[in-house]
Amino acid sequence: MKKLINKPENVVKESLQGMALAHANLIKVSYNPYFITRSNTPTEGKVGIVSGGGSGHEPLHGGFVGFGMLDAACPGEVFTSPTPDQMQAATLAVNGGAGVLHIVKNYTGDVLNFEMAADLARADGIEVESVVTNDDVAVKDSLYTAGRRGVGVTVLAEKIAGAAAEQKRPLKEVADICRKVNNYGRSMGMALTSCTVPAAGKPTFDLPDDEMEIGIGIHGEPGRSRMKVKTAAEITEMLANPIIEDLPFKSGDSVLAFVNGMGGTPLIELYIIYNELNKICAGRGIKIVRNLVGSYITSLDMAGCSITLVKMDDELIKLWDAPVNTPGLRWGI
Repeated sequence: MKKLINKPENVVKESLQGMALAHANLIKVSYNPYFITRSNTPTEGKVGIVSGGGSGHEPLHGGFVGFGMLDAACPGEVFTSPTPDQMQAATLAVNGGAGVLHIVKNYTGDVLNFEMAADLARADGIEVESVVTNDDVAVKDSLYTAGRRGVGVTVLAEKIAGAAAEQKRPLKEVADICRKVNNYGRSMGMALTSCTVPAAGKPTFDLPDDEMEIGIGIHGEPGRSRMKVKTAAEITEMLANPIIEDLPFKSGDSVLAFVNGMGGTPLIELYIIYNELNKICAGRGIKIVRNLVGSYITSLDMAGCSITLVKMDDELIKLWDAPVNTPGLRWGI
């Protein structure tokens, strides 16, 4: 294992320390328990938005704390759910009197722990709504889930719901917009290599040099199939077609297209995938009106990519275009 670390057991803490120093104008970090908040939280009269999950998926979630997106994020250990006390503390910290929205990826530990935290917060008099993202079309009931996994749409939901919250819309409305993005979004990913968890010191799974896995999960969970490596065009078809057929997306739809790197994939390759995706959508009469290309929900050092499509309407486009200023996503500021 070759990694830029000191001790495996200190990876999350030392990463948080570095992040706090690098982005002191945007965020602040609590270390007991771990959670990241905006530097000026809470905002009176604004719905607070909290998300979180295991570390190793950076910039998700801590990199999306800031104006126009999250108010707080709870990082667990690598690929391990954060605990209810982290989530409860973060919820209390961002409560500005208008309630708090929890955005939760559909992994059993995350869902259970956020449910416990929501109950604790409600006991403290805070109104809490929860939205569970479950956009992965690859498999159902994976190693860590009951139902579909929450993946790429999580980033897009955090941005769009975050914009609605900045407008000081009520909690139910912000939560409904988040649900709308999840309901309108579908994703699927693939891997060319495994990833290596620092504490394990070896690849999570064995994937020969000439093979790839289609439908992989962001923790290295098995996908739909393993096969010889294909061309970028063939890979994009294997990911895009099941996504398009699942909702289904149809001719005349406007979409946000998100091509995401898994951590070890260079941007030059992601743009090739986006080029192929654009061809596929155009061939089906689907119009890409907004896009995001880059590594935003990763799996440590895994080489691979995922594709997410979200059906857009005028309201969602305006919320997507609204200003955002976080360590991992910024425009309009």
